[in-house]
Amino acid sequence: MAELSAEEELAKLKRRQNRNMRHAYAKGLMQGILSMLKPGDVVLDCGANLGAVTGPLAATGAIVHAYEPDPYAFGKLSEVFGAVPNVELHNAAVGVGSGTIRLMRADNFDANPKGASVKSTVISGGRRIDEDASNAIEVALVDLPAVVRDLTSQHGEIAFLKMDIEGAELELLERMLEEDLFDKVRLTVAETHEKKFRDLVPRFEALRRAVVERYPPTRVNLDWI
Repeated sequence: MAELSAEEELAKLKRRQNRNMRHAYAKGLMQGILSMLKPGDVVLDCGANLGAVTGPLAATGAIVHAYEPDPYAFGKLSEVFGAVPNVELHNAAVGVGSGTIRLMRADNFDANPKGASVKSTVISGGRRIDEDASNAIEVALVDLPAVVRDLTSQHGEIAFLKMDIEGAELELLERMLEEDLFDKVRLTVAETHEKKFRDLVPRFEALRRAVVERYPPTRVNLDWI
C-alpha cells in the first residue's frame, strides 16, 4: 500500500478531528436532552437501529416511539426493548406518506449486518448501497407528519424528535417546515446525509438556510450525528 503524502495525512487528521468534535458535540447535546425529559414526555426516535438512543431516552421515563424499518435491526431492538412498558416499537420507515416502500441495504450487509444495518435506506443513489431489486425488501411506511399531528393533539406537544434515516430526512424536514410542524416539537434533531447523496446537496443547502432563518438550533438542530 502506498504511503500517504504529507498533505493527504494532514487532511486525514483534520477529518478525524472534525469527526471527533462532532461526536463530542452530539454526546453533550444528548446529555442536555436527557436532562430536560421527564416521565410521561413523548419522544420519537426515527431510525432507532439497535437502540443506542432509544435506551437512554427510555431511562428518563419518557414515552418512546421507536421507528426502525430494517428487519434485522428491528429484531435486535425488539430483543432489548420489547418488554419495556414505556417503549413503543414500530417496524416501519417514516416519510411523508403511508403504505409500503422499498428498503435498500449496504453492499456489505451480508458480511456485516450489525455494522451495515445503520446504512439501510429508502432513497436511491446513495454511496455503497446495493440497489439490485432482488436484494431490496418492502417495508411499511408511516406518515410522520400525521403522527406528529396526532400525538400533539393527544399530549399537547412532542418533547423530542430525532431523525437518523439515511437521506429520507430531506423530504420529511421540508414538509415539516412547510406545515409548521417544528412548532409542535420542543426540540428536533436530525443527521443530514448530503455526503451520501451528492445529487441532493442543493436541496439540503436550501433546507438548512430556511431552517436557520426560522428556528434557533435549540429548537431545530440539523447537526446531529
